[in-house]
Amino acid sequence: MPGYRENCLSEPTRMEEGVSALIEGAQAGDDGAFEQLVRRFYDRIYRWALARTGDRDDADDVTQEVLVRLHRHLDGFDGRSRFTTWLFQVTRSAAADLHRRRTRRARLALRARLGSGRTEVVDPRGSETQADLDRAGGLVAVFLEELSDRQREVFDLVDLHGYAPAEVGAMLGMEPVTVRSHLFRARRSIRRKVLESHPELVEDYGN
Repeated sequence: MPGYRENCLSEPTRMEEGVSALIEGAQAGDDGAFEQLVRRFYDRIYRWALARTGDRDDADDVTQEVLVRLHRHLDGFDGRSRFTTWLFQVTRSAAADLHRRRTRRARLALRARLGSGRTEVVDPRGSETQADLDRAGGLVAVFLEELSDRQREVFDLVDLHGYAPAEVGAMLGMEPVTVRSHLFRARRSIRRKVLESHPELVEDYGN
């Protein structure tokens, strides 16, 4: 697959540029600064939530919850870590809370039933054009949702967001070697599925 950037920090670093001033303004009660902060990180929060939940509706719910928590608890960010690292942990916590609520409701519903005695089509034609790359990206997005939670999370952070394995390890509480292991499995799985469905999209990208 093209575009792997294990050691490229440009995108995460760019996201941090100027963010300190926005945070300080938002913490001081500047609504405009908070709105700018939300605009800058909204898409990233959603993608993190989607990688964590694997469901677009759930990702929307998690994103909204993160924005609420961001507004309420931004004062808790003390600047000792990257803001994106802190924000990722907030997103991860919100996704975990959603999962726990869904699980609890499902168990209650099951108990209630037991107690009552009731039991996009991709066109593969054409050469390696921008359209081909767009189709490949669409397939990757589909197969990304079929990975395990951990593999999906690692692949999203490294290959789609540009974090280095060491940074991802710090965000997820894992050793970098473990991050690389999950990343290898995720890449292999996605490439195999793309190859099986549309081999012409990956035949030139190597192993």
